[in-house]
Amino acid sequence: MPPNADAMRRRIVNIGIKSDGGDEATVRMLSEKELSGNEVAIDGTIYSLDGFVHPGGEQIKVFGGNDVTVMYKMIHPHHRGTRFLEKMKVVGKQTDYVPEYEFDTPFEREIKEEVFKIVRRGKEFGTPGYFFRAGVYIILLAVLQSVWVWYGPTWALAFALGLSKASIGLNVQHDANHGAASKNYLINDVLGYGADFIGGSKYTWIAQHWTHHAFTGHQEMDPDSFSAEPMMLFNDYPLEHPARRWFHKFQGFYFLLALSFYWVSSVFNPQILDLKQRGAESVGINLDNDFLASNRPISHFLRVLYILMNCVAPFFHDGGFWTTFAQIWVMGMVESLGLATLFALSHNFEEVEIDPTKNFKEKNMKVCWMKSQVETSSSYGSFISGYLTGGLNFQVEHHLFPRMCSAWYPYIAPTVRKVCKKHGVRYVYYPWILTNFISTCKYMYHAGHGTRWEMIQDNPISGRT
Repeated sequence: MPPNADAMRRRIVNIGIKSDGGDEATVRMLSEKELSGNEVAIDGTIYSLDGFVHPGGEQIKVFGGNDVTVMYKMIHPHHRGTRFLEKMKVVGKQTDYVPEYEFDTPFEREIKEEVFKIVRRGKEFGTPGYFFRAGVYIILLAVLQSVWVWYGPTWALAFALGLSKASIGLNVQHDANHGAASKNYLINDVLGYGADFIGGSKYTWIAQHWTHHAFTGHQEMDPDSFSAEPMMLFNDYPLEHPARRWFHKFQGFYFLLALSFYWVSSVFNPQILDLKQRGAESVGINLDNDFLASNRPISHFLRVLYILMNCVAPFFHDGGFWTTFAQIWVMGMVESLGLATLFALSHNFEEVEIDPTKNFKEKNMKVCWMKSQVETSSSYGSFISGYLTGGLNFQVEHHLFPRMCSAWYPYIAPTVRKVCKKHGVRYVYYPWILTNFISTCKYMYHAGHGTRWEMIQDNPISGRT
């Protein structure tokens, strides 16, 4: 488990609330965990979500009760200053707010300026090509799922259905749950439920994935970085770290096998009952709010429906118990590897920055958020890979502009690389998915062995690679 996030972030807030009659503020001391589920903190200011109609829909309320500074700036790249925040009611202040990340740096300003010349404001959402692809993947899933239910599974169908589910996860629900598929939040909201039709959950996915985006590679705050523990280490911890186990030395060989269980762990995850994603909770994200509670019934219904269609209906046909069981397993394994492997490539590779906030921890220097996003992510391939992976091969671009539709990433990638080179920001690109995969295998091996830390001990002057 990660260190105590509350102690690290020191979130003690001083709330001043004025009555309607204009009396002087009544001040009380609150910790972040005591923020109500209808309040959020941004840059040290506490805002109420009561009565606030967000143009992107209500899914922002997933994070009610939390400091959302990084998430706000992450999904609102055009917002500067407080002009847009003035639409929400201020209910207090954080008197000891200590940010780790720095925004509006020269690197951030230039990369936005250049990218927004290519993708104008208001045009960053889904293109006709994106919606055509999304429609194809949705129809394919609907057809294959219907055949699976009504006629029973076959080996070929199990493989094809697993691939179609992975395609929905990569190409449809991902953009939608980032608010990037459409400017119309209702379209995003509906397409976002694609996560539930492939065995996941829209709301737990948002809780974990947005937290991952906000704190990518952060060993205490990125839930993706330790989600596979104790089975595997994605974090390259120091040698003496208690999370290390003897069997991690072999993870370079077995990590694909472990990833193949992703579907099972998702479909039968008890977190669906309360919609409190445990990875996000463990880093200090409060998920105890009315919005999540109100969406439990539909999430429960969709999970029951999913299990009936995919895990129960097949046994009503004449395939034999163990054959049917194996075909269901193949379907889930194919989906697991299609999703989990591609996500693993994105942030686990040889050149990755293993400690993006070390300057803050060691020197109390704020870290450029956009720089940390680039140096903890990798990109591979071209627009062809983008069509198949929902643009997730352009992971650097995705982490810089997560609310931009994936269809735009091939167009902005050359500009992003150019600006990164100008500012001395390390941009890792692999021409082929195979080269990225080989690099990931090497990273998993070295992270399991702690070889980079051994090199630092042997040659302290060299520092981290």
